[in-house]
Amino acid sequence: MPVNKQQLITQLQSHGLKLIKPGIGADGRKGGAGPSDHKAVTVDGTTVMVPIFNSTAAQSPYTVKLEQAADQAVSEAVLELDGAAVTAIEFPKQPKFYNLTTAEEIPYWKIALLHSHDVLATTVLQTCMRYNDTATSCQFCAIGQSLNAGRTIARKTPNQLAEVAEAAVRLDGVKHLVMTTGTPNTTDRGAAYLTECARAVKARVNLPIQAQCEPPDDFIWLERMRAAGIDSLGMHLEAADPQVRAKIMPGKATVPLEYYFEAFAAAVDVFGWGQVSTYLLAGLGDSLETLLKTSERLIQLGVYPFVVPFVPITGTPLANHPAPKSEFMFALYAQVGKMLRQAGMSSAEIKAGCAKCGACSALSTFEK
Repeated sequence: MPVNKQQLITQLQSHGLKLIKPGIGADGRKGGAGPSDHKAVTVDGTTVMVPIFNSTAAQSPYTVKLEQAADQAVSEAVLELDGAAVTAIEFPKQPKFYNLTTAEEIPYWKIALLHSHDVLATTVLQTCMRYNDTATSCQFCAIGQSLNAGRTIARKTPNQLAEVAEAAVRLDGVKHLVMTTGTPNTTDRGAAYLTECARAVKARVNLPIQAQCEPPDDFIWLERMRAAGIDSLGMHLEAADPQVRAKIMPGKATVPLEYYFEAFAAAVDVFGWGQVSTYLLAGLGDSLETLLKTSERLIQLGVYPFVVPFVPITGTPLANHPAPKSEFMFALYAQVGKMLRQAGMSSAEIKAGCAKCGACSALSTFEK
């Protein structure tokens, strides 16, 4: 049985959580971009995203019984491990802005979603030039699933995003906004549209914004994004070993690692030390040594390495790929956390974004 919060969160994110009576309160994230097949869970004051809808969670030794009636908000429950009570946990309640619609009668939740308990997140373009071709698609990606299921819209307009962001701040106290995008077939790789969207949001509400995209062809877009009000930037490697990249994400792998690192250096010059981050998905095939060496190189550049356990998503080619073992994640977190401490880099200092939120990883609990 886990003996501390770090171990418990690490194990929950590796094993997932099996909901008993899953039809009650199971309003997590199915498909789409971001933390898919997850539900937000608060453990001893820390809110994390835990897999609940995938094959890993179906076999998890961790269970929660949701006893409330269907019309009641689920807020508290008892986490059990192999049938024995471990601790009380909480589920953040549905935000108020979900009840609103735009003038075009589009529900706000189809435009942006609450992640964790105080983060607004949106995929501004829910299509990707790589997604529909198996020769180029990332095998872990489910960006098209929520669109096909009618749970989102393909293109969120700048005005729609500004409207929803204002309501989320006013009604639910949202603290920052994450704007990601599928990769369009343009050389700016989505930076131009992210710039347009950020400008509209900042004109409506004072909300810190992180944008996420592939490295653009011209680094002038980094300056344009910053000038539009984007506070931090994410450019996501996901995997670092060239063979793993070529196998798991053949399209993105055509963008060389060295170009990513050139873009990282340029982005740090624009956004500042510690305000640029990248996802590293542990469990796709990178060794512990590769992940640690890559993290060290990133930190030296001023980039926050957001190491996250890979979560197999239902309906993707990697749906039955095993999640990383919790022991592997604990060792990775401990060593990356030490690197961050030595560098004086902290997720708390990031102005906006996934690494600031930290809910998809236990890394932030290892920084201190």
